[in-house]
Amino acid sequence: MRFLPDEVEVEIREGESVLELAARAGITLRGACGGDGTCGRCLAVLREGAVRDADGVTLAEAEAVFRACRFHPVDGPVVIEVPDASRLHEHLVLTGGGDEDAGPLWAKESAVPIGRQADGPPDDPLLRRVIADVVPPEPGDGGSRGAGTDDWGRLASALARETGGEEVRADLFVLRELPAVLRARDWTVTADLGTAGGPGREVVAVEAGRAAGPAYGLAVDLGTTTVAAELVDLESGRVLGTLGTYNRQAAYGDDVISRIVFAGEHPGGRRQLQEAVINTVNGLVDELRRGCGIGRDAVRAAVCAGNPAMAHLFLGVDPAHIRLEPYTPAANFWPPCRAADVGLDLHPRAPVYVLPGVASYLGGDITGGLTASGFGTDGRAALFVDIGTNGEMVLGDGDWLVGCSCSAGPAFEGGGIACGMRAVAGAVERVGVTPGGFEVVCRTIGDGPPAGVCGSGLIAALAGLRRAGVINRAGQFEPGLETPRFRRGGGEAGGGVSGGAGLEFVLAWARETAHGRDLVLTGADVQNLLRAKAAVFAGLRTLLAAVNLDQREISRVYIAGGFGRFLNLPEAVAVGMLPDIAPERYTFVGNSSLRGARAALLSGRRLAGIGETARRVTYLELGEGTGFMEEYMAALFLPHTDMGLFPSVRERE
Repeated sequence: MRFLPDEVEVEIREGESVLELAARAGITLRGACGGDGTCGRCLAVLREGAVRDADGVTLAEAEAVFRACRFHPVDGPVVIEVPDASRLHEHLVLTGGGDEDAGPLWAKESAVPIGRQADGPPDDPLLRRVIADVVPPEPGDGGSRGAGTDDWGRLASALARETGGEEVRADLFVLRELPAVLRARDWTVTADLGTAGGPGREVVAVEAGRAAGPAYGLAVDLGTTTVAAELVDLESGRVLGTLGTYNRQAAYGDDVISRIVFAGEHPGGRRQLQEAVINTVNGLVDELRRGCGIGRDAVRAAVCAGNPAMAHLFLGVDPAHIRLEPYTPAANFWPPCRAADVGLDLHPRAPVYVLPGVASYLGGDITGGLTASGFGTDGRAALFVDIGTNGEMVLGDGDWLVGCSCSAGPAFEGGGIACGMRAVAGAVERVGVTPGGFEVVCRTIGDGPPAGVCGSGLIAALAGLRRAGVINRAGQFEPGLETPRFRRGGGEAGGGVSGGAGLEFVLAWARETAHGRDLVLTGADVQNLLRAKAAVFAGLRTLLAAVNLDQREISRVYIAGGFGRFLNLPEAVAVGMLPDIAPERYTFVGNSSLRGARAALLSGRRLAGIGETARRVTYLELGEGTGFMEEYMAALFLPHTDMGLFPSVRERE
């Protein structure tokens, strides 16, 4: 099969859909529904040959448009064109603390260090290189004196001298290499010492002579939507480079549930998803290494942080029971593995750690983020929130921690919204609406013409429409609107009508947009956004109720993740998604998942501390008996049925 305009060819394998073939060709299509054929975003154009779906429908006419996830090629050769609109494009990926990103802020960036300063060497990296001069054996040294007289004993003694007496151990792989390595350079070797998950160190690899150059490590944030990676000098702690891109798993579904379903219901699905995320990471590693002039084998350790579903899929573990009652992950604490075990393009023996999680929907991205943000270090009640397709949050202080995760759906990432899109160039991120909705000002990422609206833009639109009197507190269009921007779906003027179904509001006219079509927010979109923001606030309220705490007692709110970074907090409060407390109590912590992974990479004590944090979190399952549904129903208004929870909003109204 040949793909256009890329001019990339792949061999057709029986049973593979066009979407799967494209993924193997390195072309990632948009696939929000996980291959169910319901979202219609993976449209492709047939140029030559024929394709057929599971019902036997065959398309053989050139120019035929079809859903790539539902059709398979009918023998070769087949030529397919993938339109630009069906492709995933580079995302705006938050790779650091947020300082590098433009945009107005309402809250202050975190000034909390993550365990070490960039200008100082790490005190306890997960891997360090030690040069040892081993005492060679002499005639008459025989085995009668036991340990210390064989090759391994001699190396262990030499390493103990260099490390202050640390216990070291080695596996069979190292022992196989050891005799030749010791004798190759007159009994001088360089040993890579890694932590072994307990006291002492493990000899990961040995190299003859004095190795040139430091060892490097990789910190990775395994996000559902995006993946970010940092290349770090393990001796100095210096970050050499940071990159991010979209997660290639997105071709198989927008959210973790659709990917879990794909992994379980499609033959080879779990393997495909693992390959997709591994290829994503390897692409970043390759670019980082080339940019820094570093060879593959110089990268000798990695730490990855992600939500539980991402951790399972990265390691190739069945995630099916995460979404099935009683929602049990295969593991919360993962044993370290080797890079070669999962296919990472690092030194094959490089130890790879995945940060521990708490429960099925609270993972290492959160436990790492708690550590990276300095959460709870002042002993006062604080809230940590990471909003995406799930709203993950932890409430607590230095003594106790309680956490939960609520499904916010894909709305904040543009899914399920008529003109929704992810945070890429052309996405509307700021919206201003004049009273009555007569004029709208949109600002896009990249300042180009608008092509859609991303999560922060949707929150801004919701707040702006409410403030302008276009929608009421129930999220319905106000009756009697005279603005021409308000109409029935399809372009019919809607003045004098009310309600939500079938009605829409034009954010940008066709002449202003990148694609020449009106950019609209429909009544159904508004209701989807209401449900998403209500889920987040209800989760927060449920946590507060569980520990009998008032929101006014929260001393600090840490907002993590890319969506949070670009969120306009006054608008998030105005629509009732975040608590109405003093602005100075909010702190953006950026990509705290990536920073948590880096903190663990540079400090075994930090890694152990993250594990301790994971054990301390009491996970609250938001099912029956928690009051979540009552809180959710109460939050389905702008901003809430109880205006006493939003005094600043009430005052403005």
